[in-house]
Amino acid sequence: MKVGIVTDAWRPQTNGVVTTLARTAECLTGLGHSVTLMTPQGLPTIPCPTYPEIRLALFQGRRVAAWLEREHPDALHIATEGPLGLAARNAAIRMRLRFTTSYHTQFPRYLRARYPLPECCSYALLRAFHRRATRTMVGTRHVRRDLRRHGFRHLVQWSRGVDTQLFRPRPEVRLPYPRPILIYVGRVAVEKSVEDFCRVAAGGTKLVVGDGPALVALQRRYPEVVFAGFKFGEDLAALLAGSDCFVFPSRTDTFGLVMLEAMASGLPVAAYPVTGPIDVVREGESGCLDEDLAVAIRCALSLDRDRCRAQALEHRWESATRQFLGHLVEARGAAESAPPRGRLAAAVQRLLGY
Repeated sequence: MKVGIVTDAWRPQTNGVVTTLARTAECLTGLGHSVTLMTPQGLPTIPCPTYPEIRLALFQGRRVAAWLEREHPDALHIATEGPLGLAARNAAIRMRLRFTTSYHTQFPRYLRARYPLPECCSYALLRAFHRRATRTMVGTRHVRRDLRRHGFRHLVQWSRGVDTQLFRPRPEVRLPYPRPILIYVGRVAVEKSVEDFCRVAAGGTKLVVGDGPALVALQRRYPEVVFAGFKFGEDLAALLAGSDCFVFPSRTDTFGLVMLEAMASGLPVAAYPVTGPIDVVREGESGCLDEDLAVAIRCALSLDRDRCRAQALEHRWESATRQFLGHLVEARGAAESAPPRGRLAAAVQRLLGY
């Protein structure tokens, strides 16, 4: 089968969405399928406001439609709700193509953390985007339940995998910091609640790996925290394996792939009992969840690292990709005539030039 994937999130970005799509494309190819990608690479882009490292490819409706005509994929998956995703959605509807979508990011909560925008408005826009999809794939059952409450339909679960060869226990790694070493890996931004980690009362060393718009302010405010910047590949894997506990303070993630990477490295997870951690972490086995992060950390530090690794080994990219593939099969064929678009969605589409 020839699979077309459209995404606004792609390399050189480093995040869970990019990792998921890249590994899924690799696994699909390994299973004998053909994969064609439409990404911002090679297109004119502008920096996303407040996220300059994210580049947006605006006004590419004709290019996306031409790509669909040329590639003619058997199954089309629209992975993101950005400009390219919106262009692909509209082109698919015009061309009477079925398509699937995925919900990777809690945009209503992200936006609410930054701007005084009611979540109901964000959810209305997202519902309009996903409404025509044959299936909308979500990472966990709690996200599925949450979106159903907000009026989303055709929701199915698509899990994640982890590279257990790269992320593995490394007893030989000795980091030069006082123990216990508590580590956070991810974007340093307000919606990730990194400050909750920085200010938590805990001994040892707090290590923040990543970059983002909140980095400079947090460095000034918390000089005792070690800010390591972005790390990739073997360097990142060594930092995880050499730490004692992974702290995940975000309340806005739909999955949190980095938690699996930490578990694969033998690290227990300390997090809030919210969407993402509540489905990924096994309480008292691979981590501890508590509204008090200090309590969660103390509990997590007492857990067996081998059991953390054992849970991560259950998450294979090939299994996740077969699940993804099953949902794509349901989207093959011609779509029915499109009903009129909602006024709010149509206004946004006109504004963006589609």
